[in-house]
Amino acid sequence: MKRDLYAEVSARIVADLEAGAAPWVKPWSATPGANTPCNAASNRPYSGCNVVLLWMAQAAGYRTPRFLTFKQALELGGNVRKGERGTKVYFVKQLQVQDKGADDNSSMRLVPMMREYTVFNVDQCENLPDSVNTGKPMRVRNPDARDELADAFLHSTGADIREGHGEACYIPSRDFISMPAFAGFKGADHFYNVAFHELTHWSGHKSRLDRDLKNRFGSRNYAAEELIAELGAAFLCAEFGFDGDVRNAGYIANWIELLKADKRAFFTACSQASKAADYLRGLALAEPSERAA
Repeated sequence: MKRDLYAEVSARIVADLEAGAAPWVKPWSATPGANTPCNAASNRPYSGCNVVLLWMAQAAGYRTPRFLTFKQALELGGNVRKGERGTKVYFVKQLQVQDKGADDNSSMRLVPMMREYTVFNVDQCENLPDSVNTGKPMRVRNPDARDELADAFLHSTGADIREGHGEACYIPSRDFISMPAFAGFKGADHFYNVAFHELTHWSGHKSRLDRDLKNRFGSRNYAAEELIAELGAAFLCAEFGFDGDVRNAGYIANWIELLKADKRAFFTACSQASKAADYLRGLALAEPSERAA
């Protein structure tokens, strides 16, 4: 029987959520280096659902989030140790197919096909060059103070962030982010996790990535947008070295319902969250005149 990869992955995420754990929350807390999983051969970061799946793999206690395929390990002069079990990652390839009964190219359409690959953490390998084993060092920061790099990132997006303005929320109709004062948070980790969550919502405004932000509280679409914001915050927290957290644990039941109803919902949310994080990074790198355009 043909495997349903979407259903398999969704079931894993649901199982974690039903156990009371969001698999994208603080998976890197014991890792002394960079936090975003990357391919150790190319140094390219993984994206979408693969980030979360590789974070889940790090529960084994790997020192760095650096992964390789079996073939890549051999090409680098090393090998995967006998008996090691890999982690599945997924990539979607667009295939051109012709509608049944059609006899011309005008009826061609793109159909997404998911491909599965197995990767291994560098800790599961031996004889690899030191340059492959070693990740970026974790930057030193004060957990109780404002973070200069994160503040510069928030400012450079051009988002209207009003601190000391009441509860944390993004108001689409007025296009601004409300944040309590920094002193009202438990520390820098909590403050920036919330700020990145609201900033991910902000990225969905109709003038930016144009996601539907007008959903009724408690609806599946509302739960989907909250999941996008959670994942976007997790991706950005990992990049800056902050410990993430669930913005609102009350959403977990809604996410379970969403993922059980739609086996592709987790993939869609991860894709949208990666797109939001990339968009925000792009704004941070752009000139002020480009951000205003």
